[in-house]
Amino acid sequence: MKKILLSLLCLVMLVSMVACSKGKKDTEETTTPDTSTDEVVTLTGTGKGFGGPITVTVKKQGDKIISVDAVGEKETNGIGSNAIEQLPKKIVEANSADVDVIASATISSQGLIYAVNNALDPEKYPAPEEESKVPETPQEVTAAKVFQGFGISNVGRVGPGKDDTDTQVYSFSQVFAHTLFDEEGKILSLQVDVLEVATPNYDGDGMPHFSGFPGQGGYNYDENHDEKVEGKTKDTEDNFQTEVNGWVTKRERGDAYRMNSGTWASEMDSYEKLFVGMTVEEVEQWFAKYTSDLNGRPLKADSDKPEDKAKYEKLSDAEKDMLVDVVSGATMSLKDGHGNIIEAIKNSYENRVGLDITDAASQGFAVLSTPRVGPGKDDTDKQVYSISQVAANTLFDKEGKIVALYVDTVEVATPNYDGASMPHFTGFPGQSYNNDENHDGKVDGQLTATEDTFLAEVNGWVTKRQRGEEYKMSTGTWSSQMDAFQKLFVGKTVAEVEDWFAKYTSDLNGRPLKADSDKPEDQAKYEKLTDDEKAMLVDVVSGATMSLNDSHGNIIGAIKKSFENRVDIDLTIK
Repeated sequence: MKKILLSLLCLVMLVSMVACSKGKKDTEETTTPDTSTDEVVTLTGTGKGFGGPITVTVKKQGDKIISVDAVGEKETNGIGSNAIEQLPKKIVEANSADVDVIASATISSQGLIYAVNNALDPEKYPAPEEESKVPETPQEVTAAKVFQGFGISNVGRVGPGKDDTDTQVYSFSQVFAHTLFDEEGKILSLQVDVLEVATPNYDGDGMPHFSGFPGQGGYNYDENHDEKVEGKTKDTEDNFQTEVNGWVTKRERGDAYRMNSGTWASEMDSYEKLFVGMTVEEVEQWFAKYTSDLNGRPLKADSDKPEDKAKYEKLSDAEKDMLVDVVSGATMSLKDGHGNIIEAIKNSYENRVGLDITDAASQGFAVLSTPRVGPGKDDTDKQVYSISQVAANTLFDKEGKIVALYVDTVEVATPNYDGASMPHFTGFPGQSYNNDENHDGKVDGQLTATEDTFLAEVNGWVTKRQRGEEYKMSTGTWSSQMDAFQKLFVGKTVAEVEDWFAKYTSDLNGRPLKADSDKPEDQAKYEKLTDDEKAMLVDVVSGATMSLNDSHGNIIGAIKKSFENRVDIDLTIK
């Protein structure tokens, strides 16, 4: 009996021990840390984008990234903004900053990714330091009379190179020169910028792209900029508009556009400083004597090209010393497939107009590109497309008021548009479009671009001012109407110009309000004005009725942008 009781006792003790052991194990499992209960931590980081700093706010819960908010106010709309909008979601889904960049927005993407890494591990990824730029004191210049000049030079290019499928890369460059001259033709101040646009099979991630017009099948696309074509771009109106809206100039590309001696902008600044005090003829002579006949770059002592070496050796020691100083700040070409800067400066002199001003504290220049679905369709119901580029050249006083304004526009359309004076662009070689050859509103067939016709079209692009008397409007030529607006805006700040536009123009089409408008919205807006304001508008529309912001171009936006891009000058009229 005792043996039985002892056995039972041992059995009970064994069961108890097993139960206790199992209970302990269960307790240990339930006390394992659970990230769902961890405190949410908010981190901030900074990276360097295409246009400026990109900042992020990262929220983490344990080891998990639960949200990423990014801000990059200076990133290009439709390009860099895509990275700002799309990458945060990808990072959250991957729970890591190790994600692919957004196509056509490599620099913005890399800046955002770095900002997230900076937030997560600031020791390994320190915040980028802001470059301290000490503004140069502008050289004081005086003149008895000042002339404002604006010139454009357009160049088409077969290249740069081909993609990995042996499909040609094409590009076009537009050089814009804003120049002030004295009465003797000497340059008082100079601002140059370039818009260079390439087919999307070019592997450079900083250059703006254009695939052609909707209906042309798109173009080979190097999405990751790794010299390998991934496919064709989208053949849509949305893609057409996104590409054109995203075009940026070489100055706007900023630090992303590096050259041998600095950025493109810093090299151009060096040339501009060099040419101040010269006439256009002297600039041309300098270019002919001191640059390569092969590539338009300043001559150097160590050139490996016999022609350049021979030209360099003919120079005096003083001239060679001068060139050493030049190439320390600028080595890029002044005339090649990337653009004819010399010609643009020359054209700015030929287009100069006299100014009635006493001084100017700053000079601003801007180019704003606008895509358009239109004007209209041809007689086969095929859509017409066009692209407008508004260039604003502005002088401001110390208070930011406009003392002189000069605006011009390049507008190019597909060749099925029946306007005889509007420049055309068929697309890149191999692309075709309906052609109204006689400008009679009837399509005569298809025009297929060759390399010769491509180069000829681009080289033949002219501005609305250059179209002159051929570009008639309801109250005169385009030029006379623009002159009327320019005169109206002198003495106003950019903010006052924007206020004027908001109050006195149609919200439907950007044109000055009129008493006899047949649009109820415009009529209602007009009736809210005082008698004096209505009388002022009568004077305005007697000389200018065209839109200041529509699909033909955003003139107000370009003026505003010119103020944002202004540089200090010290100009006094004796």
